[in-house]
Amino acid sequence: MTTEELERLLVQQPVALLHRLARGRVPRHFRAGKHRLIELLLRHSAENRQGFESDLMVLIGERQEKPQQQPPPPRQGTDRQKPSPQSRPHPSHHEPDHHEPAVTLAAWLEGLGVPQPQPFVPDPWQDEALAQLQQGDVIVSVPTGSGKTYVAVEAARRAMEENRTVIYTSPLKALSNTKYTEFCRIFGAERVGILTGDRRDNGQAPLLIMTTEILRNLLYDAAGGEIDLRLDTLGLVIMDESQYLADPERGVVWEETIIFCPSQARLLLLSASIGNPHDIADWLTSIRTTPCRLIKHGKRTVPLRAGYLHPDGKLTTLPHHRHSVRTPQPPASRSSTAVCPVRRRDHAFGSASITQLFESAEGAQKE
Repeated sequence: MTTEELERLLVQQPVALLHRLARGRVPRHFRAGKHRLIELLLRHSAENRQGFESDLMVLIGERQEKPQQQPPPPRQGTDRQKPSPQSRPHPSHHEPDHHEPAVTLAAWLEGLGVPQPQPFVPDPWQDEALAQLQQGDVIVSVPTGSGKTYVAVEAARRAMEENRTVIYTSPLKALSNTKYTEFCRIFGAERVGILTGDRRDNGQAPLLIMTTEILRNLLYDAAGGEIDLRLDTLGLVIMDESQYLADPERGVVWEETIIFCPSQARLLLLSASIGNPHDIADWLTSIRTTPCRLIKHGKRTVPLRAGYLHPDGKLTTLPHHRHSVRTPQPPASRSSTAVCPVRRRDHAFGSASITQLFESAEGAQKE
């Protein structure tokens, strides 16, 4: 068989058969398309053309011997004439069969908004996190909007009162810029600095905000013998969005930062979506000189509402975390914008837009 004949024969075969033929011959053949795979197989066949052709004919024979699936026989009575669309009975309109009573859109949205100002009172888990940070490292794994930033701000304040340097890291430059503006408003611009790939302001401030890669590079330089006074006085490292430990490409940056972090500094890891916080806490305890304590709870300070909008303009509430939303109440202590950078559950409402949903609900209320 000439090379041209062999190539034509390969072209006639399905790609699944070509991948079977490439096993043990072409490395990483599953990444190649059909044309590229044929080219690689032809290149390999030059070493042992007889064995290659023999394997190919065996696979072709196996494929031809497989019985082709016959189409299922038609059911009895399928030869009847289908009724015309005009003769079909229209299905009667029924209300959705749910155990939850339907509510109007206005009633479902009632209570949304900013609550009345009230004196701030820390939650027990926030006080516990700050207390445990005095003894060792802490991982805070709580839902979005629960108040992780309060723990970070208060921990930074206490560390700076002890004349210790604080470093706040985040995975995104945009988030670092946002935290820089927020911390400047809280502590004053003269006490806050920022180090990213685009900005370098007040680099000797007691509170430094930077991307995690910048801190990893500083720790690399210190391991190589370069003296950095900011690391000598480092007392607290806050790692926001620490679920990036699981990122296939950037997770190694978080791992190396934790490993090379000075032992005198406390680690505070914040996350709302970390999947295995217990394992991370055990790992930190095994590689660090101080134990790591996990602070975790699942109660949302700002509750979520989920509902299904029926074509009649009524809303049926959907259960969330085994609890049914009946009469939504405004949050009592604080308001927050719940934004999760990793996972977000969207409830689909078909092809209708939000505007159409409101218009349909308003029309049903007028009727």
